[in-house]
Amino acid sequence: MRRRRPERREILPDPIYNDLSVAKFMNYVMKRGKKGIAESIFYGAMDIIKKKTKTEGLNIFQKAIENVSPSVEVKSKRIGGATYQVPIEVPRGRKFYLASHWLINSARSKSGRPMAESLASELISAANNEGGAIKKKDDTHRMAEANKAFAHFR
Repeated sequence: MRRRRPERREILPDPIYNDLSVAKFMNYVMKRGKKGIAESIFYGAMDIIKKKTKTEGLNIFQKAIENVSPSVEVKSKRIGGATYQVPIEVPRGRKFYLASHWLINSARSKSGRPMAESLASELISAANNEGGAIKKKDDTHRMAEANKAFAHFR
């Protein structure tokens, strides 16, 4: 028998922008519980964005997240011995999670530069609808589009 679901932990907004989504994003950047390093990476990226684009870093961040967030994804569903990739709509919380992880992973894959720099360039390119994270979103949408025939299994 299943027990009850654990209640969701409330996270505090970040100290500088007082924004929950920024705090959540920093938690995704964080490795091995090193929050100070994650904060310096994120705020460093915001400074670099401000220098490069002459606009507020937070606006670029929000635009990037908005552009990278997927609206549909595929989920494996087993029906009568066959596994189908069924397209489903992405819930709001998962949209932010996926967008954040795609941005962070594509920034991490660019080696040879400090993480703050690569994150800044990835956020700027995502805000302009280009870059690795946008490619990932397009692939996800393409996959859902290709498997539209199985949508009735939802």
